[in-house]
Amino acid sequence: MLVEVGNKTTKKASSTTAAGAVGRPSSEQDRSRFQNVVLPHLADAYELAYWLTGNRADAEDVVQEACLHAFRGIGGFAGINARAWLLTIVRRTAYAWLKENRSAALVMVDDLVAVEEKQAKQCTASGEVGTPEAALIAKADALRLESAIVTLPLPFRETLVLRDIQELDYREIAEVTKVPVGTVMSRLARARHRLSASLAVDAP
Repeated sequence: MLVEVGNKTTKKASSTTAAGAVGRPSSEQDRSRFQNVVLPHLADAYELAYWLTGNRADAEDVVQEACLHAFRGIGGFAGINARAWLLTIVRRTAYAWLKENRSAALVMVDDLVAVEEKQAKQCTASGEVGTPEAALIAKADALRLESAIVTLPLPFRETLVLRDIQELDYREIAEVTKVPVGTVMSRLARARHRLSASLAVDAP
């Protein structure tokens, strides 16, 4: 894991958000399922929202809205991977929020497709993403690391956060971000490269 971002604060804020978002359930069955499926992963949901929005208050708003979507759609949850299901909703909600509130900050994935297709094939063929960058990242202090992460383009940032902070595997990240595994590996490699370059420049 790269960095811990106030776990106690995160869990407290997320639990409060969930309570405010759900309100009165339409049925006890929905309420029970929501509690079992969503509540165990609220800290991860808030953490992802925070990294995508870069602001704790905005992250609260995103998670609250995502909880509403999750509660309304709880009947459609297939029961396979609750964490990935919730993070998918959080990511979609965060992108909608960013588009409405910070359109200039939203880096469109289409701009990356040409380069990623080539790199995705290389990453898939090798079977693993390079690790020299990961070694440098691991040595960085939390404050420098956080500052560097928030400057990454959004598709790179979310991939890095999902893999190196929330420790999802490539298949889970592909499920959350709705891109092929090869693209996940390509974005992760490029995110780590950019991050390590930034950390090297800012090194004391």
